[in-house]
Amino acid sequence: MPQKNLMLTGAPGVGKTTVIQKVAEQLGERAGGFYTSEMRSGGQRTGFSIVTLDGRTVPLALAGEGGGPRVGRYSVNVVGIDQVAVPSILYAMSEGKVVVIDEIGKMELNSVAFRNAVHRALSAPMPIVATIMERPNEFCDEIKRRTDVKLLDISLQNRNEMPGTILGLLRTYL
Repeated sequence: MPQKNLMLTGAPGVGKTTVIQKVAEQLGERAGGFYTSEMRSGGQRTGFSIVTLDGRTVPLALAGEGGGPRVGRYSVNVVGIDQVAVPSILYAMSEGKVVVIDEIGKMELNSVAFRNAVHRALSAPMPIVATIMERPNEFCDEIKRRTDVKLLDISLQNRNEMPGTILGLLRTYL
């Protein structure tokens, strides 16, 4: 079985999101989905946003008190995941686009709809390019063991050439 689903992993802060953004930029209209972005104020990180490739933005998680599940000091916006991130995945699949997901991680996994959309995308004909948490997690470990998943470890040494490597691996599907 070809490894059509590319999962980028690596230490926090190594540049996984930057790699996925460069790949999405090169794919242009052939990609759909979302990436995450830091929210900052006064030099401090105040949260994270979901940014869809078609330009919608919603908070993913905010520092401080909130109504959603907690991940560290952040309150996760499950409604935002369900109403923005999940539809971006489903739309990319329905349009036959490369599905971009940044990231399959602790915050996003609070959404049952997100987990279901990831499973559907993994089995769809078009490939996924996603970042996935490096640390052990039952859901993520199951994905990493799939025979149609290729793990790509992003490091400071290889992050600059990784977009080209990923685009080369996707060429079969484009």
